[in-house]
Amino acid sequence: MKPSIFLASAVALVAIAGCNSKPGDAKTNAEAPVKWEMTTPPRGGDWTMVVNATPAGGFMMGNPNAKVKLVEFGSLTCPHCREFDEQGVETLINNYVKSGKVSWEFRNYVRDPFDLTATLVARCNGAKGFFPLVRALYKDQVDWVGKIQATPQADLEGLQNLPPNQEFVQAAKFAGFPEWAAARGLPAAKTNQCLANEASINQLVQMTSDATTQYPNFPGTPTFILNGTMVENAATWGALEPHLKKAVGG
Repeated sequence: MKPSIFLASAVALVAIAGCNSKPGDAKTNAEAPVKWEMTTPPRGGDWTMVVNATPAGGFMMGNPNAKVKLVEFGSLTCPHCREFDEQGVETLINNYVKSGKVSWEFRNYVRDPFDLTATLVARCNGAKGFFPLVRALYKDQVDWVGKIQATPQADLEGLQNLPPNQEFVQAAKFAGFPEWAAARGLPAAKTNQCLANEASINQLVQMTSDATTQYPNFPGTPTFILNGTMVENAATWGALEPHLKKAVGG
């Protein structure tokens, strides 16, 4: 389906001061185990070099059979998610994922049309490019969001009148994504193809819906699921890491 709900509700993006959708208590909701193919660590044992697409639609870095499985629901227009990336992801990767003790799955939770647009760009090179592009989008978030905010309101509203295979291509131009992606090895033609892919758009809308269906008290982004259980009040690295340490036994 065409995700018009996002375009209709968010053409004015975006005094994005916060990312919470609603307050709520943590929800325990174990996910069904996945039977991964047998995987051996890469040379040197660096599991951060292993990234797989997941059945839920996310991308997972690390050992698929890790004892501790961390799932992050993140939004690319969310400043709190950007802060988590800045403050915690290097430690998460180097101290927990690299050794194979923890796997880290990122599931996109799209909050608005430009979030969806950025997410299509991040996913355009598949598993191999996903995490580098996500992290680069967070690093440059203030810049590309600023370009969107500077776009005339009439132009933003005009997105709703475009056919599905053109609206996100045009939204990407407002944010400067074609040039941004080309500078990171993603040709404009491929970027436009990804932005016009209705199957990918529908997948992201469905993945966002699944988050709130599976976790009815979903509090917003970032939200973390640790071995199937939502971690309460853990939207920062400082709040999340003690739970990780306990889970890995350290």
